[in-house]
Amino acid sequence: MWRILIIDDDFQVLEGMKKSIPWERLEAEWAGEAMDGKEGLLKVTETSPDIIITDIYMPVMNGLEMIEQLKQVGFQGEIIILSGYSDFQYARQALRLQVNDYLSKPVTMDELGSVLERVISELEAKELAKLEQEETQRRLMMYEPFVQKEWLKSVVTGTLGRTMAEQSMEPIDDKAWLRQKHLIMGIELMGTIRVSNLTLTDWSLFRFALANIICEVLEQDWPQSEFIELHSHHAAIVFHIPLEQSDAEALARIRRIGAYITECTETYLKLSIRIGIGSVQADWRKLSNSTEEAFLDLLQQTLNGDQGTRLSKDAAASSFTIRPIKFYQELAEAIVYAKEEETLAIVDAYLAQLRQMPSVTPMYLQYLSSELWTILAYSLYSTGVVLDDLFPGLPASQEITKIQTIDELRDWLEIKISGISSQRGGSEHSKHKEAIDFMIHYAHEHYAEDIALEDLSKQLYLTRNYLNRMFKKATGETFTNYLIRVRLEKAKVLLAEGKHMIYEISEKVGYKNVAYFSSIFKKHYGMNPSELGKK
Repeated sequence: MWRILIIDDDFQVLEGMKKSIPWERLEAEWAGEAMDGKEGLLKVTETSPDIIITDIYMPVMNGLEMIEQLKQVGFQGEIIILSGYSDFQYARQALRLQVNDYLSKPVTMDELGSVLERVISELEAKELAKLEQEETQRRLMMYEPFVQKEWLKSVVTGTLGRTMAEQSMEPIDDKAWLRQKHLIMGIELMGTIRVSNLTLTDWSLFRFALANIICEVLEQDWPQSEFIELHSHHAAIVFHIPLEQSDAEALARIRRIGAYITECTETYLKLSIRIGIGSVQADWRKLSNSTEEAFLDLLQQTLNGDQGTRLSKDAAASSFTIRPIKFYQELAEAIVYAKEEETLAIVDAYLAQLRQMPSVTPMYLQYLSSELWTILAYSLYSTGVVLDDLFPGLPASQEITKIQTIDELRDWLEIKISGISSQRGGSEHSKHKEAIDFMIHYAHEHYAEDIALEDLSKQLYLTRNYLNRMFKKATGETFTNYLIRVRLEKAKVLLAEGKHMIYEISEKVGYKNVAYFSSIFKKHYGMNPSELGKK
């Protein structure tokens, strides 16, 4: 309701105005009245009206003096002058004070109603513009972390465009970055039976839990660092190293941190990971070199562990030159958004470089095929698509063993990519994927807050029911159930640490009522939080 304050020293005018204004039609209400400018100032402070209708000539303080004081204190409402004086001097002063309208007494009901309708329309337009501006600002603030993460991921994987690198896109803490050296630790989630049997939501939870463990270790042991989730089963950590610290000392500490992260992951999540470490880079723009070296280290570990062999120096150098991590990232992004032509172009460009390698063995091609299949599977998994369901025939693992040449790899990939694209929706699916990604990420980032699906629906401009159906179709459960699982997963981690009381953990994961938290925890895990904390 729009609030209207009337200021006039004539009691009959006040009463007449209250009766004449079509309050219901205007969706307005009477905010109060005053009989002089000084009293009017007090009423404005008390009632915060949207519209003031005032006379000019009044005792104690006239209307124009009152308006001038209101402007000085930043009054944001609209002012209409209704006066029996039509003196040009008054009108000019009113114009200077930017009043909305100047009406002469006597005024008809139609004229007054018409002016108020126009003023209220202008107020509604201003209010809408203000809300849109606030919403835009809020959304920008909300998306800023996403933009920063995507930017950092681009730097780490080498997919940052040259134009962006040369222009104003600089590190989040650019001045500090310029005074530091940098190193990448690559992390690979090893394929086990447990991992291969995870559902989409379980996979998201495990990634979330893994990120939590890693970030907590880093916060304790190396705060100047960033954790970045990459494609599928890969992640990376950017370590920022003080210029005065020797590379050898930094590497020794980072290896110890890597060993501790591996141990914690095995202890708390029963998952196995591998750690690879790249070289120290003096310039953040060359971080992707360290990334490629870190994942080449992982490749060497894989081949050495699985086959008892290592890449030759020439093969290793060639593998680094063609930068597989950049290729993996580009492939993952293209396949998620169902861009068949772009995906095939990315594959062809990479295979053209692969043909230049001095020696490409069938063993390496099969390893690469397995990596690409995993990346395709997990990338599609994040959109609610199970890759194996799209190709129910011969298992991919058996097809991969038959690949002996680059041409055979290319033919196999083309069949798979074309099949994926033909069985998935295009732009609409991409929009759904973005919405689901946002909801999952929002749950992980804001689980400690009071989250309602209604709030997300406003942010994504989709109805609450539609969002819930879309989320359930993609993940197999409602957003509310997913949020509960995220909160309880975090609670389990906090309980395992043994540093917090039950009521503190309850608050940290978004439950103000400790009894309700304990009840829902027991319902999911079959024991009270206190019982799990003692284990």
